[in-house]
Amino acid sequence: MILIGDKEFYKGINKISYEGKKSDNPLAYKYYNPEKIIAGKKMKDHFKFAVAYWHSFCGLGSDPFGPGTQEFEWNKSGDPIQRAKDKADAAFEFITKMGFNYFCFHDVDIIEEANTLSETEKRLQIIRDYIKEKMRISGVKVLWGTANCFSNPIYMNGAATNPEFNIVARAGAQIKVALDTTIFLNGENYVFWGGREGYMSLLNTKMGKELDHMAQILILARDYARSQGFKGTFFIEPKPMEPMKHQYDFDAAAAIGFINKYGLEKDFKLNIEVNHATLAQHSFEHELAFAANSNMLGSIDANRGDYQNGWDTDQFPNNIYEITQAMIILIKEGGLMGGGINFDAKLRRNSTDNDDIFHAHIGGADVFARSLIIADKIINESNYVSILENRYKSFDNGLGKKFESGELSLEDLYEIAHKNPDPKLISGKQELIENLINQYL
Repeated sequence: MILIGDKEFYKGINKISYEGKKSDNPLAYKYYNPEKIIAGKKMKDHFKFAVAYWHSFCGLGSDPFGPGTQEFEWNKSGDPIQRAKDKADAAFEFITKMGFNYFCFHDVDIIEEANTLSETEKRLQIIRDYIKEKMRISGVKVLWGTANCFSNPIYMNGAATNPEFNIVARAGAQIKVALDTTIFLNGENYVFWGGREGYMSLLNTKMGKELDHMAQILILARDYARSQGFKGTFFIEPKPMEPMKHQYDFDAAAAIGFINKYGLEKDFKLNIEVNHATLAQHSFEHELAFAANSNMLGSIDANRGDYQNGWDTDQFPNNIYEITQAMIILIKEGGLMGGGINFDAKLRRNSTDNDDIFHAHIGGADVFARSLIIADKIINESNYVSILENRYKSFDNGLGKKFESGELSLEDLYEIAHKNPDPKLISGKQELIENLINQYL
């Protein structure tokens, strides 16, 4: 039994182990073998799986049409400090039973927000000591921390982009406290998600001013964290809308353009979320590829949306085809830059048993592990790479190579085109490649 507290919350569940794909044990990994070497690294090092503190230990199954359905034993104390300690006990019991090494948190996940910022800071100082001791005992680490600058009603018009300076200052103060907490817990990275950094109407919005203000807050946060010895990477997490009509970190392209415009590229990368990608009308692999192309592929929030719902449903990943395409990119690009894979996913409202959270994370880990194995075989055993390379072979030498190296002028292209008035059409072989991936699934 793994127990990092005085009380066992997940009774009857022992540490989840790898038993292989023939196992019929629902509380065992079928594909995720942490020590298995794939593409030169252990699975656990490819993924650095992390548990989302907010969904797994704070969410109660509520939705816009009704209150929560999930009752947690650690949520019953009348004292907010004791509730936070009980929640930490449950969290570390769960994380260690899963065999994961990381978790991610917002400031007000690990302890409830108080009526004032100063009181919230006092609460955080109490709970961070408690959590750090649990980290010491268990070996569990913080993949990244962040500040929830979107739930409090004060942020209804944004945080860093709020039109009222005093609220911008309040957001800066909250970010400082969240950074202090992350640094105290030896967090490896820090995330910014602009949950309300955007607009509902351009009629009352000065977009340029708001973007400048958002960049200024990021610059101040970076400089402060570096002055405190923080060595990790800062991540921006793109999302197109919801809750705002339009958020400024709409997708990877918008976020990278923002990062480069304000000179943040040395310190900032992207944390790509699957469901955010699809809400932006992109595929998950598109966002990964775009980020990687700009040397910005930092971390992943793993989940999925519902194809029949147009909002952020945050379901646990189960699409092997989708994740296999993502793992092909991950392997080819050499992995994530500083981050890991955080299961930013929540149980369904009607999943109310204690073991449901285990089934959800086991399934998510197995989907990523199975997809990594398949992707590695596709790259190394099939002719996928040669098909891809062959499609661009005209740039390997001759005039194509001169074009890539900048040796040709527009006039040169004009002359070349007239000498070759009937260029040959080359098939993209899309159906062949799709069949090839299905063959390895």
